[in-house]
Amino acid sequence: MKRYGISLLFVGIAVGFLVSISYCSKRMEKKMVNAAFYTQDIISLFALTPEEIKTKLPLYKKQAQDTIDALIALPADQRTFSNTAKALDEVVTLSNLAITNLVCVALELLSPDAHVRDAAHDACIEISNFFVDTITSNKKLYAAFMEYANGAGTTESLTDEQRYFLNDTVSSFKREGLSLPDQSLAQVKELRKELSALTADFERNIAEDSSSIAVARKDLEGLPEDFIAGLAVTEDGKYKLGIDYPTYFRVMETCAVEKTRKALYTAFNNRAYPVNDELLKTIIIKRDELARLLGFADFAHLDVDDQMAASPERAQEFIQDLITKAVPKVALEMATLTASLPKSVKLGAHDKINPWDFMFIENNYKKNHFNIDEQKIAEYFPMQNTVDQLLDIYHQFFSIDFVQVPVQGLWHEDVTAVQVVDKKGQVLGTLLLDLYPRPNKYSHAAHTTIIPATIAQDGTRIPDVSVVIGNFSKPTATQPSLLKRNEVQTFFHEFGHALHAVLGATTIASLSGTHTKRDFVELPSQMLEEWLMDKDILRKVSSHYQTGQPLPDDIIDTLISFKNLTSGYFVTRQGYLSMISLDYFGAGDAKDPYAIMKKLYAEIMTPMVFSPANHFYTSFGHLTGGYGPKYYGYLWSKVFALDIFAEIKKHGLLDPVIGQKYIKEVIGKGGSQDPNELLYNFLGRRPNSQAFLSDLGLN
Repeated sequence: MKRYGISLLFVGIAVGFLVSISYCSKRMEKKMVNAAFYTQDIISLFALTPEEIKTKLPLYKKQAQDTIDALIALPADQRTFSNTAKALDEVVTLSNLAITNLVCVALELLSPDAHVRDAAHDACIEISNFFVDTITSNKKLYAAFMEYANGAGTTESLTDEQRYFLNDTVSSFKREGLSLPDQSLAQVKELRKELSALTADFERNIAEDSSSIAVARKDLEGLPEDFIAGLAVTEDGKYKLGIDYPTYFRVMETCAVEKTRKALYTAFNNRAYPVNDELLKTIIIKRDELARLLGFADFAHLDVDDQMAASPERAQEFIQDLITKAVPKVALEMATLTASLPKSVKLGAHDKINPWDFMFIENNYKKNHFNIDEQKIAEYFPMQNTVDQLLDIYHQFFSIDFVQVPVQGLWHEDVTAVQVVDKKGQVLGTLLLDLYPRPNKYSHAAHTTIIPATIAQDGTRIPDVSVVIGNFSKPTATQPSLLKRNEVQTFFHEFGHALHAVLGATTIASLSGTHTKRDFVELPSQMLEEWLMDKDILRKVSSHYQTGQPLPDDIIDTLISFKNLTSGYFVTRQGYLSMISLDYFGAGDAKDPYAIMKKLYAEIMTPMVFSPANHFYTSFGHLTGGYGPKYYGYLWSKVFALDIFAEIKKHGLLDPVIGQKYIKEVIGKGGSQDPNELLYNFLGRRPNSQAFLSDLGLN
């Protein structure tokens, strides 16, 4: 998922996914004002040609500048929350400039038109620079805001949400360096602009890498014929295997030829290499310089300072504790998997597993010991039925309805749309689904909010507009798109983000939906993944694409029984990625990303052989796409997600009463309240890790 937290105030300058943008107020340009109830209005948001992007920016920048100038010019005795704090919230989330920024972020990631992507890329950098100049480095704006915060803001009657926003914004301004001397602030300003361009280039290089390998027909042994039939063929008769997710995982799990697995593993883990290697080194140096200018020891301390963990030391301690608890389980898992190896697999030095063999070994173990073939199971998850059943689960639990609406004229013909409607018929949001891979498209799964669910000043609701991005297996000439279980899980995950965005309507747009602390934002999506380990839910969601029959009970029982087959490895790998992200942005600036990766791999990924040709960090988009050192948040929030899931399961996974409580106390609050308070209010106690450890078999 892609997005940011306030320091949500500065959501407008962030180039990343969990950021959201909102609707213009009526004083803005007419074309951008639309009710979001009509799909044509939504389509118009994205119907930007390269020329329109370039010509609209000056107008939108002037509109935003005029708003900021008017805010600054207000006399002290006339300042109110509405004309100062709320006005700032609107310019960074509801203005034409903010809207165009996030539309351009989406277009750069998703448009098949290279000219549109280029124009969107340039626009994002230009808008980011404008916000740096006009907001995050604007001492006059800071003075005006503090004039209100220290004056009328101390006596004006404010809601809890307004007070939370006010305090968080004051903290954000200080973290942006507005209290620094002019010379230091100028350096901060320049660094932020440079980093905006560098991170945009880093992410673009990943998205536009279309590498592939070419292999002979005999080197595709084990892959199904319909998959092979869909591959492109070179002039000399070889078959091309791309680095898109469906191809990569299919080959890693089922190809019986080791050299093919190894070659594709190497290509996949060298995406955007070597260009992003140098970019990342530069980003690390400049982020470190920025942090030290702002009074922090390093970028990790700056970035984690306003999160639930509060410090990188606490995050590292948390992650290390989980890794330590997982060690015995990992040893047992590896002994189990390697007791009987497939013919094409040989262990490396010290009986370690080569990384290109792990998924193949695991898949074969399931086939041989549980009679489970993941490709056969995928036949029970055709895309359309899976989506329909997913929506029906959410319909029951959240008491909402879904209406599929036709859309034409968006960035690609694959895009479909679903409206989310409450029981009174009110539109809560529209979800745009872009689910299949294609060249130059963002290669991961993600959710991004385009318009945050907001309660306007007159009490009306501005519906959310979000994009759900997938790279799932495409239909073939003989069968529909069939989702593997991990793809179904990914679908549930991203829809969890989308529903957080839709249902988390707030009066402050910057606090809407997924605009929460980064180490909390994954909780709703990871919690909903757990539905897929419930027998009744699996029976409901599955339907064989030919017979219509659900997964047989014996298969469901088997799937549930080996849920924790490699749970220790999962925790270890996530811990490894978390430690990498914390270390890259920890103390010191002149870092060698490869050397750090290799060292941590040896320390944490102990059952695995390290491949010297692996440079995966050059395609580790989370390093720049909003997470950075906060990647630990995936494990952090999963601990709390399982605590909440255990509580919900006591009542029933389709029980609308507990569903309404979950909305009211957790996701319905968006980012308008401390996540620790949200958890306490829902659970009636402080959260703990017991459910997580029990669920993964780590205690």
